[in-house]
Amino acid sequence: MALATNNFSESAQIGEGGYGKVYKGRLPDGTVVAIKRAQEGSLQGEREFLTEIELLSRLHHRNLVSLIGYCDEEGEQAMVCPKMLVYEYMPNKTLRDHLSVHSKEALSFSLRLKIALGSAKGLLYLHTEADPPIFHRDVKASNILLDSRYTAKVADFGLSRLAPVPDTEGNVPGHVSTVVKGTPGYLDPEYFLTRNLTDKSDVYSLGVVFLELLTGRPPIYHGENIIRQVNMAYRSGGISLVVDKRFESYPSEYAEKFLTLALKCCKDLPDERPKMAEVARELEYMCSMLPESNTKGPEYVASDSSGTIFSSQPSSSTTKTAFISGDVSGSDLVSGSIPTIKPR
Repeated sequence: MALATNNFSESAQIGEGGYGKVYKGRLPDGTVVAIKRAQEGSLQGEREFLTEIELLSRLHHRNLVSLIGYCDEEGEQAMVCPKMLVYEYMPNKTLRDHLSVHSKEALSFSLRLKIALGSAKGLLYLHTEADPPIFHRDVKASNILLDSRYTAKVADFGLSRLAPVPDTEGNVPGHVSTVVKGTPGYLDPEYFLTRNLTDKSDVYSLGVVFLELLTGRPPIYHGENIIRQVNMAYRSGGISLVVDKRFESYPSEYAEKFLTLALKCCKDLPDERPKMAEVARELEYMCSMLPESNTKGPEYVASDSSGTIFSSQPSSSTTKTAFISGDVSGSDLVSGSIPTIKPR
């Protein structure tokens, strides 16, 4: 790992979080990877490290980030070789990076819709295809990575929990009772109050991500929750006051459909939220209705530095960059082969 990153040089560093620093590296066979290296006093402990390895080593889906290997030396060697996780490299970084006001390139509406669908499909796989099913528990824009084609891949499974299994009578509990963990702004309020984690907790968090995609704003902005901000703006002036001001154009009909879906996902009561399968199905329908285009990357949109929370000018209903239908075929909902991971 030291050789792959030029001894973990600053020039190779591409990110940093509670776990430690992330480096871009190149393995001897030429594979480009992202190496997450633990640091002393890391906020992510032994349990989260092992959870990530255990889950990702048996999960395989195009909308989940792939774990290539890990380092977990014991004894004296551990002092100079801390815990490391090695992932496939995502050249377009995180979704949060692209939604930041500092980003010079604004993702088009259709590309954001494609990212929303990819994220939903990754979580749908966890909820329905994984055996046993898995609740992610930390869905957020910074945990959605983008590959070279802007395909969304859900990442960071350190806080994930296995879904309940049937009891002796064959009944499956509807939730997992657990300590509340997650990120402020994305936490399911019902889970926060009751400590009952369900698949609808991931739906809520993903709904917040959808609102970020639509508005370009973080979940908490100027001390206010994005759900409250969006509801107030929409009621006072319609969709034009909600959408990201950096959009040059967008299909207003589908922007409203996307907003409606996002707000359904963010309902306070879990029973009022859709299942992840319904979310994916609705997004797939929206994407299929947008005209096709050969444009694959984000379209450049001049940034408005006015500092307003939401756009104040109505936009054209014409889509400039369309959804790429080949990236979200229905077969992506089905699991593939499960790789085995051995420590390097």
